[in-house]
Amino acid sequence: MKRFERLERIRRLDPEKDAREIYRLSAAYEFPWDYTRALELALYRTYAVPSIGRLLAETAELTDRTQKRYDDTALLLDTVVEHGFDSDEGRTAIRRINQMHRSYDISNEDMRYVLCTFVVMPKRWIDAYGWRRLSQHETVASVVHYSTLGRHLGIEDTPKTYEEFEAFLDAYEEAHFGWDPGARRVSDATLNLMASWYPRPLAPLLRLATRALLDDSLLQAFRYEPPSAATRALVRRAVRARGRLVRLMPPRHAPHYARQNWEIKGYPNGYRIADLGTHPVPGVKGCPVRQERTSASAPAE
Repeated sequence: MKRFERLERIRRLDPEKDAREIYRLSAAYEFPWDYTRALELALYRTYAVPSIGRLLAETAELTDRTQKRYDDTALLLDTVVEHGFDSDEGRTAIRRINQMHRSYDISNEDMRYVLCTFVVMPKRWIDAYGWRRLSQHETVASVVHYSTLGRHLGIEDTPKTYEEFEAFLDAYEEAHFGWDPGARRVSDATLNLMASWYPRPLAPLLRLATRALLDDSLLQAFRYEPPSAATRALVRRAVRARGRLVRLMPPRHAPHYARQNWEIKGYPNGYRIADLGTHPVPGVKGCPVRQERTSASAPAE
C-alpha cells in the first residue's frame, strides 16, 4: 500500500453514510498516535471550566485514581470506534458512560462543550502536527461520529457542522475558563500521570514540554508560569518533526486501538467493558455538586 492510498479510499466513501468507517480508518490507521494525544488534550482542556474541574476534583477520580480514570475513559470511548454504536460492545460502553454521568448533576452545556473538544482538538492537533492535514471527508465523519455519540448520551442541541462545533468551543472557553483550586489539583495530577510513564529523572522536563504545548488561555486558567518562547518553539518543532518522519514511513497495515496503547497500565490481565469506570456506591445517593439541568430528556442507553 502506498502512503496516500488509504486517503484515496477515504475520499471514495460517503462522509456521512460511511462516517463510522472513515473515522475508524482515520483514528486507527492514519493517525492513532495523534488522536491519542489530541483526545488527551481535549479532556485536559475541560478541567479549565471550573464547574467541570471542580466536580472532577470532588469525585477524586482524577486525583486519587488518575491512571484508572485515564484508562477507563480511553477504553470506553475507543470501544465505540473499534466495534461501532450498534455492536454489543459499543452499547455496553455507552451504557457505562451514561451510568457514570447520571450519578452527577452535569449541565447540558458542559456536556456539549466536552463533546465539542472531541471534534475540534483532534483536527487542530493533526493539522498542526500530523503527517498530513485532516481531509474534509475525515472532518465531516468526525462530526457525524460525535454527533451520534452525543445523541446516545442525551446531549441536546449539538452543533451540526465542524464550524459550529469550533465556534461553540471557542465561545464557551472565552466565557467559562477560569481559576479553581480543585481544577488545578486535577491538572497537576494529570501532568504527573503523563510524566510517570517515563523514567523518573525526565519528569520535570516532560511536564515542561507538556506545558509548552498548551495555549495561553489554559496556562492562565491553571495559573501556570508560561514556558519561554524558545522552549515552546523547540517542543512544537520536535512534534512537527515527528509528523514529517511518519510521512516518510510505510503506511500502517493493522489498526491500532486505545487498548493497545502502552500508556494503558491498569489492566495487564484484560478487562470487561461492563466493569470499566466508576460504579454507584451502595447506600450513597445524590451529587457532590448541585447544578441546573438543561436537558429534559433522559440519555439513551
